[in-house]
Amino acid sequence: MQNARLRSPAAARNRQPILEVLQQALPDEARILEVASGSGEHAVYFAAAMPGWQWHPSDPDPEAVASIDAWRRHAGTPNVCAPVRLDVVAGDWPGGAFDGIVAINLVHIAPWAVTEALLAGAGPRLRDNGALILYGPYKRAGRHTASSNEAFDADLRARDPRWGVRDLDDVEAAARAHGFTLEHVADLPANNLAVVFRRDGTTSAPTASGPETEEANR
Repeated sequence: MQNARLRSPAAARNRQPILEVLQQALPDEARILEVASGSGEHAVYFAAAMPGWQWHPSDPDPEAVASIDAWRRHAGTPNVCAPVRLDVVAGDWPGGAFDGIVAINLVHIAPWAVTEALLAGAGPRLRDNGALILYGPYKRAGRHTASSNEAFDADLRARDPRWGVRDLDDVEAAARAHGFTLEHVADLPANNLAVVFRRDGTTSAPTASGPETEEANR
C-alpha cells in the first residue's frame, strides 16, 4: 500500500494552522466529513491530533481514494473512516448528519458549479450549528490579497478557464442563500484564508441510519 500514498508538500506546510482553526470551530467530539481529501495526509494528521473526531474522508478521484486509504492504514488512526467516492455535483453524499464539513483547496481548483453544489449539499447534512470550513486563497472586495495569488489565479485559469481564485464576497453570498452565516475568517500562512460558515438551523439534517462503523460508511 505504500506506493499508493500520494504526497503533497503543501499539506505538510499548512496542516497545523488549519488544525488550529478546526479546533476552534468544532467540538472535541465531532463527526466530520472532508470533501476532496486529496492525498489523505490532512485526514490522518487531524484525526491523530483529535481522537474525539470521527473523520470521514472523501474524493471523486479513485487514485486519491486509494491514497487516503493507504495513509489511514499506514498511520493506524482508528478514527479515520474508510474513504468514499464523493462527487458533490452528482450528489452522492454519504448518509448521516455531521458536526462539520471541511473542504481544503477545492473552491479555486474546480468550476464554480462545484462550490454551488458544495454549499447546497452541505447545509442539509450538517447538524444545527454545524460548521462548513473552507481553506484556500481568496480575493477580498474584488482584489487579490497578494501578487503571488494573482499569478496563481492566472495560472489556474490558463489550465482551465472554469477554475480560479474566487472573491470571498461571492462565496459568502452563495453560502448565505443556502442558510449559512459567515462566522470567522482567519488569515493563514502563504496568503491563504480559513473561512468558517455556520449553519443557521433552518433546514433539517438527516439522522444516521445505522452504526457509524467503517463498513457502514464505505
